[in-house]
Amino acid sequence: MTAQDEVRFRSCLDDVAAYKPGRPPERTDGRPTYKLSSNENPYPPLPGVLAAATAAAEDMNRYPDHGAVDLLEALSERFGVPISDLAVGTGSVAVLYHLLQAACTHGDEVVYAWRSFEAYPIAVQLTGATSVQVPLTEDARHDFKAMEAAITDRTKAVLVCTPNNPTGPAVRRDELLAFLDVVPPNVLVVLDEAYREFVREPETVDGAELYRERSNVVVLRTFSKAYGLAGFRVGYAIGHPPAIAAIRKCALPFGVSQVAQAAAIASLRAEQELLERVEALVAERTRVVGELRAAGWNVPETHANFVWMPLGDQTVAFAEAVQAEGVSVRPFPGEGARVTIGEREANDLFLKVACAWRR
Repeated sequence: MTAQDEVRFRSCLDDVAAYKPGRPPERTDGRPTYKLSSNENPYPPLPGVLAAATAAAEDMNRYPDHGAVDLLEALSERFGVPISDLAVGTGSVAVLYHLLQAACTHGDEVVYAWRSFEAYPIAVQLTGATSVQVPLTEDARHDFKAMEAAITDRTKAVLVCTPNNPTGPAVRRDELLAFLDVVPPNVLVVLDEAYREFVREPETVDGAELYRERSNVVVLRTFSKAYGLAGFRVGYAIGHPPAIAAIRKCALPFGVSQVAQAAAIASLRAEQELLERVEALVAERTRVVGELRAAGWNVPETHANFVWMPLGDQTVAFAEAVQAEGVSVRPFPGEGARVTIGEREANDLFLKVACAWRR
């Protein structure tokens, strides 16, 4: 077979790197293992949520509700927004893919901070657009002045991850408003708030409120983190009808399963109980960060359910040392490691290695 006979794919795929999920822990000596590499909620499902999912599974021979009407109604009631301002998908990352697919094409540019969520470059490249990555500040925050300077007449979208994955800081309302004032109104600004429920800083932006004031803002949120539904893949967007309609047009038919829809609705009904779990994780986050700083680590502030370890060229060695204790973390070679706040036992094993590392 000659090269001319081979099936050809889009050239934009040539430089697309496959998404790398957090590795599971490895252990061969029978001791417990813990996964702190994927920012998962360590708590098991609430009985009511599990019961709702189990009941929905009895109809697995039927297609799910394509319009996710009941889930959209529950979200509409929860946030006080019309259903026309809501779209759902298989995780907030899928909603992002749909949104960029609707907005971008070859020759366009998408601006975002870096390092940030590693799915961003993939999502952008798959549209044929070009990523414009703006380095974070020294304290691991978005550099909005530099992001402003990166916007050109080719910019179609700006992605703002708050709290930023994998470094942790959240964007303040005042700095984002100042940035939005200089962003052209025809440029889409996407607020990725996958970790919003873990934020305790009152000055942090709340996209569900801010979007009402800005027609070019779309907010992404998820049930994977605080609500503990990572295995079911349910995310949603809040935005104005033109953007929401575009997302819905690009969405896969029947993408969110009936089981996932039922679990998400039940989670909203049990939100108070779930958020009590989040509060416990926030308290554990405070403990972990405090012990790291006491041991001499200069870790950035975090408003998510993880902490960033700025390890540079020691990143891989550190991840291997933690793995030797039965705990997996998420290394970004040459930069640092992201460590989820999980069970206290897992956090203690991580801290054991981290504190010894600084001695």
